[in-house]
Amino acid sequence: MGTEVGATLSRNLEKRTPYSISRQLAPYAFIFPSFVGVLAFLLVPAVAVLVISLFSWNMLSPPRFVGLRNYLDILKDPIALHSMLTTVYYVVLNIPAQTVLAILLALMLNRRLPGTGVLRALFVLPWLAMPVAISVVWNLIFDPTNGVLNNLLVALGLRPQQWLSSPAEALPCVASVNIWQWTGYNMLFFLAGLQSIPSHLYEAANIDGAGRFRKFFSITLPLLRPTLLFVLITSVIGSFQVFDTVYVMTQGGPGTATNVYNYYIFQQGFQFFHMGYAAALSVILFLVILLVTLIQFRFVGRGTTYDMS
Repeated sequence: MGTEVGATLSRNLEKRTPYSISRQLAPYAFIFPSFVGVLAFLLVPAVAVLVISLFSWNMLSPPRFVGLRNYLDILKDPIALHSMLTTVYYVVLNIPAQTVLAILLALMLNRRLPGTGVLRALFVLPWLAMPVAISVVWNLIFDPTNGVLNNLLVALGLRPQQWLSSPAEALPCVASVNIWQWTGYNMLFFLAGLQSIPSHLYEAANIDGAGRFRKFFSITLPLLRPTLLFVLITSVIGSFQVFDTVYVMTQGGPGTATNVYNYYIFQQGFQFFHMGYAAALSVILFLVILLVTLIQFRFVGRGTTYDMS
């Protein structure tokens, strides 16, 4: 018995040639750069933010440990609450319109018609542009004096609007820029989801006499749930983190009408040099995004169908 075990072990050791060992290590070599990137640019900064949130630090003097005081100050800060509510309002303005338009575009372009490829590319082009450049262009469009929109309104005999100078209109204008930029990008995911739905389901529905709306709500929408869940989660996370568009177009104004949460973090950290407080605000934002994501998984992800064979 011992002789047989020894012979088996010797054969296994003989099989472990340098070539076989290198083949086993090859996957880890490919994973290693990504692992280093995640560790250096995601995990370490996240831990650093959590640690800094426990200190009072202005980046000039040594940090001073204050425990949970920064978090308690957030609860008493009316501007922090206002900026969070402003961000939630921005998300409500942005996500439904963006998602519905993306689905409608995907349905429209999910046909074998001449020019659909060109239209798909045109709708995705805004996503390829830099947000700062887009914000500068839209600033010119929304300009109350010489902007394209007001010139168009005047040509139609309508009254010009203040757009970014109006507390009531500024945030919807910023949200419309985000909708314009990201709708085409989300359309690609819905288009891929539509093309993965088996055609025989629609053929069976046609035989049963189902109409266009019945097929959409009974076949298309249920089988698009995995795509819808992905698009909603990524879009909501991105909307809660909006910063560059606000920074270029309004800088939180007029007043505090567009002072979203991320912009308030920037102000606390890099204008007022309250780095510990800014870090605590960032941790709160992470927890809010995590909570919203779990809610989406709970309600949108429930009953999601992944196997469409």
